[in-house]
Parts: sequence; structure tokens; C-alpha cells
Amino acid sequence: MAIKSDKWIRKMANEHGMIEPFNDKQVSAGKISYGLSSYGYDIRVADNFKIFTNVNNSIVDPKNFDANSFVDFTGDVCIVPPNSFALAQSVEYFRIPRNVLSICLGKSTYARCGIIVNVTPFEPEWEGYVTLEISNTTPLPAKIYSNEGLCQVLFFESDENCEVSYKDKSGKYQGQVNITLPRIKKS
Repeated sequence: MAIKSDKWIRKMANEHGMIEPFNDKQVSAGKISYGLSSYGYDIRVADNFKIFTNVNNSIVDPKNFDANSFVDFTGDVCIVPPNSFALAQSVEYFRIPRNVLSICLGKSTYARCGIIVNVTPFEPEWEGYVTLEISNTTPLPAKIYSNEGLCQVLFFESDENCEVSYKDKSGKYQGQVNITLPRIKKS
């Protein structure tokens, strides 16, 4: 498996719709950068968020998740409370090829502010808008800027196709179009 360069990412985006919308260059003037980089693609966070709240004294349970654990927010800047967490959605829609695995890592600009982005791998043949997990590890409120870079996706291409792709197994997050809360697949 090899990490893919900007040339490969550009080709896959332009010829196969792997990333839409696609920015062929880094956009950075006055913004937290996004777009094509040397060996990855910096994705943007959209303007819709779900911010954790303890107003309802809910318990976080991935098998029985209570949507009342979140407050919905839409805006240009999201304030994540101290030592708290928010979910967001990417601006970009992804279509991952069958022989590719993608890993998403937080950008250093946010990491240096104590903001950690955790996104699980984009499996072969997964597609959708990415649900982004944002943790504010600081004792202070933290700003997240909508429509600016939040994390970078790295693409790893195998020399052979996987036996069973995310699409083949009808993955529970396939084709997500909104911020998607935890799900358990029903038999």
C-alpha cells in the first residue's frame, strides 16, 4: 500500500468524482487552509454542528444513543464548550475507490489550540459527507470556523482490490448526507 500524491488525487477527483467540490490548490489567505496539498486533501467543515450538552443528564451509549445529548447549531463560527465535544459535517462529498483506504487527521493549527479531530478511516467504496468528531481538550471555549479547513485526508492505494468493500457489506454509514449519529446495524 502506498500513500498517493497530489497528481493522483487531482486525477481521481477530476476523472472519477472522488471529492466534490474539489479545490485544485490550497486556499489559505486569511483562512485555515483547505484544498489539495502535496500528499493529501484538506477538507472543510460545513456550518452545521451538533454540540454535546448535559442539560438532559443523558448517558452516552453507542448502542442506544440519545439525540437529546446534542444541541443543533448552524453558523459561521461554532463555539465548542471547554472539555466538550461536537459533531460536524464536511463540505466535501467523497467516493472512495475499491482499492483505496483513506485516513483523516486533524490540522496542526487546531491541534496547537487543543482541538482534536477524530475521524475514522474512509473504507474502500465508502461514499458520503464525512461526519467529523471535534474534541475541545482545553478548559476554555474554542472556536471552529465554518467553511475552512479542519482536517487532512491521506489516501493509500493497494495494488489489489479488497475482497469485501464497505459498499458490499452495506455499511451502516454508506451514503450519509447529514451529521450521522452512532448506529448499530440491525440483523
